[in-house]
Amino acid sequence: MTKIEQAPHGFEEQLLTDLKAHVVRRSETVSAARPVGHPTRFLRGWRLAGAFGLALTLTVGALAVQTMGIGEQPPPTANASEIFRLAAEAARQQPDLTARPDQYVFTEVLATLRERPGGGPYTTVRGQRWESAGGIAHTQGRYRPESEPNGWSELRVLRMGDPADPRKELDELPSPAYHGDLPTDADELLRYLREHPVDLHLPEGADEEAVYGDESMVYTTARSMLDGYVPPRALAALYELLARQPGAVVISGDVVDAAGRHGVAIRMPGVIGGNQDFIFDRDTHVYLGTRGTVVRDGKESLYSAAALLRVAIVDRPGQLP
Repeated sequence: MTKIEQAPHGFEEQLLTDLKAHVVRRSETVSAARPVGHPTRFLRGWRLAGAFGLALTLTVGALAVQTMGIGEQPPPTANASEIFRLAAEAARQQPDLTARPDQYVFTEVLATLRERPGGGPYTTVRGQRWESAGGIAHTQGRYRPESEPNGWSELRVLRMGDPADPRKELDELPSPAYHGDLPTDADELLRYLREHPVDLHLPEGADEEAVYGDESMVYTTARSMLDGYVPPRALAALYELLARQPGAVVISGDVVDAAGRHGVAIRMPGVIGGNQDFIFDRDTHVYLGTRGTVVRDGKESLYSAAALLRVAIVDRPGQLP
């Protein structure tokens, strides 16, 4: 799926801070105690907020700003529902990987990230991540600047950050990265995700009832699952569910992802202060990755882009497929 790599001194800390503040997406974790009046939230900000995991999935480069199709474009040739349904058909054709609880989901990502949402240089990072298939061990990863083929960081444990204190890491284990038990029917998946929403780590005082009770929460949770490994039939159901989300639109014209692959982008609704796009291969409709933009003074600019390069099941952290 994706790759990740090392960066200059201080880049990791900046990356983590920016991602936790601006990229709310991708996560799952072990079921927490069920709050009164709320369903169990088994998906967590570990993948959603990204912590270091998303950093390893991102690739940054100034060239991306010129090639990613932001701005005025010709009208689209298909709507978002059609693209998601084509992606569902493509998902059914993918190989079905199986994993034991003691194995790891390996992902490799190429990412583009800006130092600050509204300005600063872009950086391209390649990352590799090993997540526990059964949720019984901490995630490990390494990364390097794309410009330094031999600049890999040391393999290190990537613990989830404490949302109340960005400098603190939590000892609790992440949820399983292998989603082998998801429903394969879109209606059943809808019911399942309503009962198991992703944990958004809302700030103290936020109206949890309103946020988690909103119908859009189902789609937020569904999108977050694209960061782990979802078996083909369940992945198809997930795309069929996303095809129902009101407000999703296709970005007109050709789009190039962080790895230079041509695709079609679907812009998802509900993002404040910017936009989030999901990119699919223009011909095969296989999922390629994401990009995020920010809007400042009426101008939209690329903030981050993540190209998912490969995914595999391996036996231990550091092992390559």
